[in-house]
Amino acid sequence: MPPDSTGHGHGHVVSFDPTVAEHDHHDPAPTGGRAVRIGIGGPVGSGKTALVAALARSLAGRVRLAVVTNDIYTTEDADFLRRNAVLPPERVEAVQTGCCPHTAIRDDITANLDAIETLEERFGDLELVLVESGGDNLTAVFSRGLVDRQIFVVDVAGGDKVPRKGGPGVTTADLLVINKTDLAPLVGADLGVMTGDAARIRGELPVIAQSLVQDPGAAEVGAWVCAQVDAVRAAV
Repeated sequence: MPPDSTGHGHGHVVSFDPTVAEHDHHDPAPTGGRAVRIGIGGPVGSGKTALVAALARSLAGRVRLAVVTNDIYTTEDADFLRRNAVLPPERVEAVQTGCCPHTAIRDDITANLDAIETLEERFGDLELVLVESGGDNLTAVFSRGLVDRQIFVVDVAGGDKVPRKGGPGVTTADLLVINKTDLAPLVGADLGVMTGDAARIRGELPVIAQSLVQDPGAAEVGAWVCAQVDAVRAAV
């Protein structure tokens, strides 16, 4: 049956432009006099919490930082960071979203803003807050009213098709991290394909491929984070 005049019917094909993110109805938050905020998102199991832990360890002596984690019903990610002593426990705040994490980092960002403000009141000299989202899919991006920059993390275990699937997380994040590169031979993922597809779909936006087994301090990502802190402060 051909599609009707409204575009519906069995013959109708829905297309999605992976380079377009949904409208962000939050205005960017003023940057003067507050810590720079960097969001870290990505699918479940991609290694976001491990990356946050690595950055906390490697940057703690260079940048005054704190962390906000998002989980649906638990404080598992915050507990992991505290248990592994990557930061003093009072520098880690947990948000229990009670819903899809996408909602709490994109649509209703109030709980995350409250957590950040709590940290800023507790530590008046904060320079950086890392906001980790709960696991979500390739559509999870942060509101620019919540963060100044955002990192999206995928991993090779998802297959080398992931970057070319697109989605706002892959295509619009300020930095794309292809994680767990040491596992590529074990899961049959072609890193050349992944980085090539990522570069093609992202244009000039940067891509970093890393293994926290080979580089526990996430040195390249850490350097990028420090550069963003400097850039945001210089723009104030």
